[in-house]
Amino acid sequence: MSTNEPFEIFLVCAPGLEEFLCEEATEKGFAGASAVPGGVILQGGWPEVWRANLELRGATRVLARIGSFMAFHLAQLDKRSRKFPWGEVLRTDVPVKVQVTCKASKIYHAKAAAQRIETALRESHGITVSDEAALVLKVRIHDNQVTISIDTSGEALHIRGHKEAVGKAPMRETLASLFLRQCGYNGMEPVVDPMCGSGTFVIEAAEIAAGMQPGRSRAFAFEKLASFDPPAFTSLRRGEPRQVPEHRFFGSDRDQGAVAAARANAARAGVSDWTAFACHGAAEVRPPEGPPGLVIVNPPYGGRIGNKNLLYALYGTFGQTMSAHFRGWRVGLITNEPGLAKAAGLRWQPKGPPVNHGGLKVWCWQAGPL
Repeated sequence: MSTNEPFEIFLVCAPGLEEFLCEEATEKGFAGASAVPGGVILQGGWPEVWRANLELRGATRVLARIGSFMAFHLAQLDKRSRKFPWGEVLRTDVPVKVQVTCKASKIYHAKAAAQRIETALRESHGITVSDEAALVLKVRIHDNQVTISIDTSGEALHIRGHKEAVGKAPMRETLASLFLRQCGYNGMEPVVDPMCGSGTFVIEAAEIAAGMQPGRSRAFAFEKLASFDPPAFTSLRRGEPRQVPEHRFFGSDRDQGAVAAARANAARAGVSDWTAFACHGAAEVRPPEGPPGLVIVNPPYGGRIGNKNLLYALYGTFGQTMSAHFRGWRVGLITNEPGLAKAAGLRWQPKGPPVNHGGLKVWCWQAGPL
């Protein structure tokens, strides 16, 4: 593989949201993006890898598929691993961790396969291998084809680098951004979250409206690769907003601690000027002055927090508040229980595929304009 040749880039996302990540990648100028189970595939080089990590809100990780070859037995895997041009991508002074999965192949023992690749890295290329390494080499042996990928992100991309305080059952930023997109949000309307927790939906909505890069405050695994070009990457990175949002973004929660955390998170993210947080119950929420927009909420489900029987009243009250006060607004509600969604009494559109959120299958229920 030449470092100048394009290769396959795989954007990982939560199953059920692939089409929305594909839409985002296309909007951000990644050519030929196509949705596949578990993510989005596109072609590009290292600048596209850097930009995907820096700019895509919905991707969980960015994998660079740096090469592949056929191997029908361990000796062949060993020989071909020794010949692979690891040095074009990996540095001898940066340790790597090797993860192997095998499926429908003559090589079926993942641990033995990993040992062969690790030995080839050490003996033929002088690369240090460590189970504690932050840089991960993912090797997939499927139908006797060995596909080699590097996890270029490091820490999962929902860790934006400017959020410290999280609530009890936090909505990951990557999921929040794709649920906002699923609800038709594009940065051009106000957003209200009446059960905002640590403020994830509100902060994501404000950042989208301001055109801020989600990865602006953090480091990435690709910075430790031989292919990394610091000046070129610096030219891509922007700390400042691209524009001043036309609208504001409002969160409220009955938990005073959550509201304080949301304010602190918004300040660290640099969006305090466009966000406001208040402490009260969901029944007291009222629309801000100005045009209608989107109400989006991730209420307790009862799976992890709270007693489910008590939640029916909460969802019912939420629905009544929306119907009584939020004329013209759209509503997005995340829950794992169809019964709870129905308790809100809103006219929901047919639900899409389920999405994995913290081990639960959840749906984004949408209604309106009310």
